[in-house]
Amino acid sequence: MLGEQVGLQDRLFYEFDLEDRVPNDHLLRRLDAVLDLTWLRAELSPFYSHTGRPSVDPELPLIFRSI
Repeated sequence: MLGEQVGLQDRLFYEFDLEDRVPNDHLLRRLDAVLDLTWLRAELSPFYSHTGRPSVDPELPLIFRSI
């Protein structure tokens, strides 16, 4: 099942806000600003099952491999 990141992670962290902890000049923030992966979901959707538990958002492994 094709997963999708829904909502923010801030509800998982009660002690601090993740946005405050990641510096503005962090590599992942810069990648997010210039990398457009909206096409990826449509390209990969035929390879995912429509039943079962949702998978990891397909953009995440690609972003992690690029850093």
